[in-house]
Amino acid sequence: MNDSQDLAGRFRTNHDIIVAARQNMKQAEWDYVSGAAETETSLRRNRQALDSLAFRPRVLRDVSAVDTSVEFLGHKMALPVFLAPMGGLQRIDPDGAVAVDNAAEEFGVVNFVSTVTDPDLDVTAANSPHPKAFQIYVRGDDQWLRDLVRQVKKAGYSMVALTVDLAYYGNRERLNPSQMALRDVAHRTWQKRVTWDTVKMIQDELDGIPFMLKGIQTGEDAMLAVEQGVEVVYISNHGGRQLDYVQGNIETLPEIVAAVGGKAKIIIDGGFTRGTDILKAMCLGADAVAIGRLQAWGLAAAGAAGVARVLEILKSEIEISMGLLGVSHVDQLDANYVTPGKPVRFPHEMSAFPHLPIDRFE
Repeated sequence: MNDSQDLAGRFRTNHDIIVAARQNMKQAEWDYVSGAAETETSLRRNRQALDSLAFRPRVLRDVSAVDTSVEFLGHKMALPVFLAPMGGLQRIDPDGAVAVDNAAEEFGVVNFVSTVTDPDLDVTAANSPHPKAFQIYVRGDDQWLRDLVRQVKKAGYSMVALTVDLAYYGNRERLNPSQMALRDVAHRTWQKRVTWDTVKMIQDELDGIPFMLKGIQTGEDAMLAVEQGVEVVYISNHGGRQLDYVQGNIETLPEIVAAVGGKAKIIIDGGFTRGTDILKAMCLGADAVAIGRLQAWGLAAAGAAGVARVLEILKSEIEISMGLLGVSHVDQLDANYVTPGKPVRFPHEMSAFPHLPIDRFE
């Protein structure tokens, strides 16, 4: 039996992945990945919003060949799934961003590389030839930012994202005191100065490389992004880690789709842990979904192979659900396939996995 078959035997579902991740992660790392800000209402609303959508399946259609692939800005992807930018991956696996990059290369998706994860952007860029995106946290003045963008361009990244919801570090009370102290690191103050002028400056430096804004949560800001010529609107509330009591991300998707009016691509993250979650976003107009916590749990469970296994499981879930919805390709999905529905479970970061004893995953 080869390693891939062995891993598939150990991890039949993402339930199994999460159990292994919890066993392998220290409490501080578990809290860093799984926690959120203050009451963690934003985190739970992400999940509740997904659980508040029901499907309207169609029948008697030929779904003998289901295709989960998509094209995003000219790049073919095996799934409409990005591996979201995550800082501190080296705390979960010593290979950090390279491990995630290896999984993306193996499976055929695009991964984000964060400003604040190891190894550095040049090492990760050189690791594999597939397209990847770079995510910027502003940690210096305008010249620092120009120099970073030039470095990113030289390294050959295919897309660049600026995170715009981090003017202040969220009050993440689940973190231990040493982690909470990171809120007060001096270089974080530069993020408070980010404005639409910063966006224009980065666009000028990128000179045509597709540019995303990550952290959009309203139709108003999505419209401003389109007016500024931003190619991708990335809907995110930072996994609930920033402002508490915001809407669940998929609740904001329809207004943002309307505001964008087809003039930009749309990525969304926040609580997406099931193939059905991803299809709900596609029905409502997203072009792709990014996974963060699920990616980290896969990395903690089994390194690069664990992340690849997460993607394999998602692909299987998507294929089965597409067939049962009566569609053979993602582009056939639209809002007619979903309708409001009442959640049946209390929202929690683990509520998509009913076979997990939640009290073991605090």
